Amino acid sequence: MSASPAVAFPTAQAKKQALQDHILAVIQGHQLAGVAVAMGVGKTLIGLRDMARLLPHCAPTGSGVMPFLVAAPTQAILDSWPQEAHKFGLAYLLDSITFTTYRSLSKVLGQGRYHKLYLDECHALKDSHEPGLKAHVARKQSILGLTGTPPAQPGSEKGRLVATYCPMRVDYTTDEAVLAGLLNDYRLVVHRLPLNSVRDYVVTLKSGSQFTTSEREHYRYWSTRLANADQDALPVETLRLLRMQALMNYPGKGRYMAQLARQFTEKVLLFTCNQQQAEQQAEHTYHSKNKESQANLDLFNAGTIQRLACVAQLSEGINIANLRVGIIWHAFGNERKAAQRIGRLLRLNPDQTATVHLLMYQDTVDEHWVEQALAAFDPTKISYVDADCFLPSLEP
Repeated sequence: MSASPAVAFPTAQAKKQALQDHILAVIQGHQLAGVAVAMGVGKTLIGLRDMARLLPHCAPTGSGVMPFLVAAPTQAILDSWPQEAHKFGLAYLLDSITFTTYRSLSKVLGQGRYHKLYLDECHALKDSHEPGLKAHVARKQSILGLTGTPPAQPGSEKGRLVATYCPMRVDYTTDEAVLAGLLNDYRLVVHRLPLNSVRDYVVTLKSGSQFTTSEREHYRYWSTRLANADQDALPVETLRLLRMQALMNYPGKGRYMAQLARQFTEKVLLFTCNQQQAEQQAEHTYHSKNKESQANLDLFNAGTIQRLACVAQLSEGINIANLRVGIIWHAFGNERKAAQRIGRLLRLNPDQTATVHLLMYQDTVDEHWVEQALAAFDPTKISYVDADCFLPSLEP
């Protein structure tokens, strides 16, 4: 009896290409289109492949209409376009592309005409961009918006701009990509921390004066002011912001993050709320004021260093090879920002699993933020642990 022929299952790369083919077919024929795809699916390559399809139909040289304009929030994200073009044999497109950050987008649109505008991380659009976008559309030119995190609130500034100039034609979520075998699996572990009741928290006021309290007392102070907001001199939104800032700065999470990170022998990415916290968590950091950021990222990618602490700048447009563990200080109450951070760990082989640890203060508004942040994720992949059981001591 002859052996049955081996069945060839599509690889992750083949599945990604098939998905990209589908997305390109969906947006074809739409003057204005947006594509929301999970990070790691290849949104930059989708844009480049769309250019390759359109280039033969662009206006000839000398017509006054240039082929393509790519805009993004940061230069780091723009740099990924040439890298992807060279990687996938599309480098010939680069002579037809003008690159600009969103800071200069209006100026660039005012100085020239383009066959198609590509808005990378289009959720970062602002009202100040609208005149240039409106003029571009009035000339019957096209727009493709690309994002891994479309605005969650349609009525917001960003939501309105996306809906108007790059309405989402495709929304492909992280869990869809995991189920399809395009990304590796993941699990989310939420660590429930108690607010510290020991009076060892030193608060520095704007005047420079200081006083000592505890995390628990300090949080109760802001919660009481919010409960009596109708009698407070500050608006309720300001009080909420001040309470959030207080929670983000309590040292308890910092002590816990440092001890948790020491439990792992492999490399760990640490997401903090600000640069000072990043500097306290690791010798090597990635943030806007650190001139060694790119060098540190290269060392981390190569596995030369095991800890890298960063803030929001590492959320978009950057891949890290073989990253299996991440720790997030604060949830921000925003599922899209959570998705950005978790997306850093979804670049493994599809048969591997990454673990994201998210820190949360018990019996505070932090619980609500975590609930919102994880609302878009598969609940079967989320577990909760008490900090004093997971790590018996919070001392460094």
